[in-house]
Amino acid sequence: MVPESVRAFVAEKEGDGVVRQVRTLPSQELGEGDVTIEVSWSGVNYKDGLATMANGRVARISPLVPGVDLAGTVADPGGSGLAVGTPVVVNGHDLGVAHHGGFAEFARVPADWVVPLPEGLSERQAMTLGTAGFTAALSVHLLETRGGLRPGEGPVLVTGATGGVGSVAVGILAARGYEVTASTGKRESAQWLESLGAAEVVDRAETTPSGKPLERERWAGAVDCVGGPTLAYVLTTLRYGASVAASGNTGGAELATTVFPFILRGVSLLGVDSVQCPNDLRAELWRRLADDLRPRNLDSIATDEVDLDGLPAALDRVLAGGNQGRTLVRLRV
Repeated sequence: MVPESVRAFVAEKEGDGVVRQVRTLPSQELGEGDVTIEVSWSGVNYKDGLATMANGRVARISPLVPGVDLAGTVADPGGSGLAVGTPVVVNGHDLGVAHHGGFAEFARVPADWVVPLPEGLSERQAMTLGTAGFTAALSVHLLETRGGLRPGEGPVLVTGATGGVGSVAVGILAARGYEVTASTGKRESAQWLESLGAAEVVDRAETTPSGKPLERERWAGAVDCVGGPTLAYVLTTLRYGASVAASGNTGGAELATTVFPFILRGVSLLGVDSVQCPNDLRAELWRRLADDLRPRNLDSIATDEVDLDGLPAALDRVLAGGNQGRTLVRLRV
């Protein structure tokens, strides 16, 4: 049963700024779509923070209900063929960017955005993974299928390891038998990263480029969640024929490097995009996240939990780089 109105966290442009507040929205304003979902959980992502900034260059509508991922149950299946009460997960597409997202008690989305929740994942666990976990899974998938990476070939570097994508990547790689080196600026998080499976934790200062076009070969592969100079460092230190899966830009959008890693060591830069990922691959990766891509100590990746009223502080924290793991948003009591 879909109520006439729902509580939602709304970001709306006002002058040169953005007003962020919890509002009551008529349910008919949730947006176009075939399937209405009663949302149980969402997650706080860096992209959600950018969607609430005047210069964030993410939000494409105003007002906007942010939240680029959600998990819940089908309240109204429309013509989708899904049964009422089916647990589902949604991430990517235009959710929380050009279409109202997960920071509301209910969401309405096109049927082809909806993935039935695989057996073995609760709705809370699905959002412990969320967009970050999906991106990490896609990164590992690309490293193995396109980069040919296999366990036993040497250390695999994960940059930005305390963030959402990085922490899940550490857990997935460790569970699959890789020797994981986690890079972070938060040395106090070393023990937590080791509990997720990191064999070694290094300070992010060690992943600063020296200015040389090539450095000592170190990594059999890498998951880069940072971009900028960190990605430039990774490219110069990959072993011959190795690959890096890149998904982040928290360290900057510019990439200052040379052609030498590519033409002298045959390295590959694999771009990771979770937004327009084909639906069949999206569904496959969610199934695998409940199975062979399930990260080690999944539940410990969720380190904080807020309700709608706690979102402003949580969004500010993720923008400031203060997160460790995933912050969950509880929509259903």
